[in-house]
Amino acid sequence: MKTSNINSDCCGAEELKHKHHHNNQPTAVAHEHSDDDGHNHGAEAPQSWTSHWPLLTALTIVVVMMVLEYGFHITFNNLIQLLIFIPAYFLAGYNVLELAFRKAIRFDFFNEFFLMSVATIGAFAIGSYSEGVAVMVFYSIGEWFQDTAVSNAKRSIKALLDIRPNAVDVIRDGKVMTVDPTEVAIDETIQVKPGEKVALDGILLSDKATFNTAALTGESRPDNKVKGEIVLAGMINLEQVSTVKIKAAFKDSKLSKILEMVQDATARKSQTQLFISRFAKIYTPIVFALAVMVVLLPMLFVTDYVFRDWLYRGLVFLVISCPCALVVSIPLGYFGGIGLASKNGILFKGSNFLDVMTKVNAIVMDKTGTLTKGVFEVQKVVANNFDEKELIALTAAIESKSTHPIALAVVKYAGKVSHDIKIGHIEEVAGHGLKGTINDKAILAGNTKLLTKFGVDYDHSIDSEADTIVVVAVDGKYAGYITIADEIKEDAKQAITDLHRLNIQTVMLSGDKQSVVDKVAKLLGIDNAFGDLLPEHKVKKVEALKKEGKHLAFVGDGVNDAPVVALADAGIAMGGLGSDVTIETADIVIQNDQPSKIVTAIRIGKITRNIVWQNIALAMGVKIIVLILGAGGVATLWEAVIADVGVALLAILNAVRIQQMKL
Repeated sequence: MKTSNINSDCCGAEELKHKHHHNNQPTAVAHEHSDDDGHNHGAEAPQSWTSHWPLLTALTIVVVMMVLEYGFHITFNNLIQLLIFIPAYFLAGYNVLELAFRKAIRFDFFNEFFLMSVATIGAFAIGSYSEGVAVMVFYSIGEWFQDTAVSNAKRSIKALLDIRPNAVDVIRDGKVMTVDPTEVAIDETIQVKPGEKVALDGILLSDKATFNTAALTGESRPDNKVKGEIVLAGMINLEQVSTVKIKAAFKDSKLSKILEMVQDATARKSQTQLFISRFAKIYTPIVFALAVMVVLLPMLFVTDYVFRDWLYRGLVFLVISCPCALVVSIPLGYFGGIGLASKNGILFKGSNFLDVMTKVNAIVMDKTGTLTKGVFEVQKVVANNFDEKELIALTAAIESKSTHPIALAVVKYAGKVSHDIKIGHIEEVAGHGLKGTINDKAILAGNTKLLTKFGVDYDHSIDSEADTIVVVAVDGKYAGYITIADEIKEDAKQAITDLHRLNIQTVMLSGDKQSVVDKVAKLLGIDNAFGDLLPEHKVKKVEALKKEGKHLAFVGDGVNDAPVVALADAGIAMGGLGSDVTIETADIVIQNDQPSKIVTAIRIGKITRNIVWQNIALAMGVKIIVLILGAGGVATLWEAVIADVGVALLAILNAVRIQQMKL
């Protein structure tokens, strides 16, 4: 599902952008606004300094006039000042005034454009020309810097992942031709030289090759591939010239989908962003009302009331109240969090999930493929009054119709399934195993629950077997079992240790038998581990945790636990590069299969939250102080605008540093 917060404002933001494009007008505040009147900076490419010449001209006029007045004590009468400052005012504030007018004719008066227009026109009305222009100049400069910062943040996120080369060597009619990657068809063969990036997804045709996958997974260790293995766009060939048979169009590569997903993520607002948008709707009219009260109420209580003085205080109140620092720096902070996560091989589907990960106090994990490698190998075969070779052959035949890692291990151990074997109808019994007909014999292959379900008696001593087992029955009789072992991931224990340091409860849910689950849980130090679970049992376990008030994330290597993922506050998928479906359905994707990245995702969420709230505290704190000083007649318009723009710039600098952090 794709969402976007880039909406055409009915006040004509799109029309205004079009007009700016053709008239080459400055776009200091020519950013789009969504219907919630929140900022949406950076929708266009950044503009050069020269495109802002009217604003820079206005700034020059203000500086020259200030130098003449305060440096050389040269002053002009009101008429000359008016003639000098009015052109400067319109050069700096044309866009602001136009947007304020467009909103005003829709009876939308509670926005920063109308607020700035009223404050600056009011300053001119009381003869504070230089201050009126200064407010508009510095406000517009602040907006320009904010636009640039947001645009840079979005571009850096795109650049971080958009590592697809713009040319590729394709082999056609025995000749190597350099073409655009979009022109390469499926099943064509490309050549990748050492040091070059792979342009499209495909299968390795060379006997072997080594690739750097850091740009995709955040993992610096080289990845060795052999003939027939999948190679993905964005990987860098490290050693010899390699050939790859293309299996996906340029636009359908895993990298293209990941890039699209991360770009969409910047449009999904967090709860904090949504709160600030709602807050701004209430905050702005309240500020307008307070400004009016600052001007008019003293008339009832102050004996030497001077309207001009109190109007000036009201104008200061309006200027400092502009909510730009909040509305811009908060989404910028979340962009930074998404970018930092992407750099570390973690893909967040939206900034809202950065917030979710800060609240998680329980991590529920699948076992196979999440904490273990999911690469099973047969350990032993035990036949019960049955020929061992035939037991292996029959089991491999029925398991050949399954894609489960255990089934693949059995098939691999048995070698190629013989063509002499007649495979009949195969049926999966959810959470139990497989039922089918092989060589006209009724075969059951799965866990012990499968045999119990169909009333087949077996040797119950195998219930204590520590490894995973596939129990087999032939024509209703127990025929033996095959033990299979999985390997725990290298960083799994450290991941559990780090989660415990964060006071996060760890729970493992698995369909594997309890003895296997207990063995893994003991090795890793997991708090609670439950085995022998069907999908519906997993749902009940998660529901029980939710009833305890737990905020939980579920971590799995696929989408077979969809009901559990739906219940969890966040669904985290392991190894997103291997599954299109995983990329589509998970809330968070860990690209390199490392459990330790769960902790990294939580840390990134907390870093982002801390910086966002630092910005909120900074903006609100300074504004409240200057509002009070302005109402008391201490702060001037100069101080108000410098405080407003200064706070906005400090908040922006604080937000953009997220992407530069090392974890």
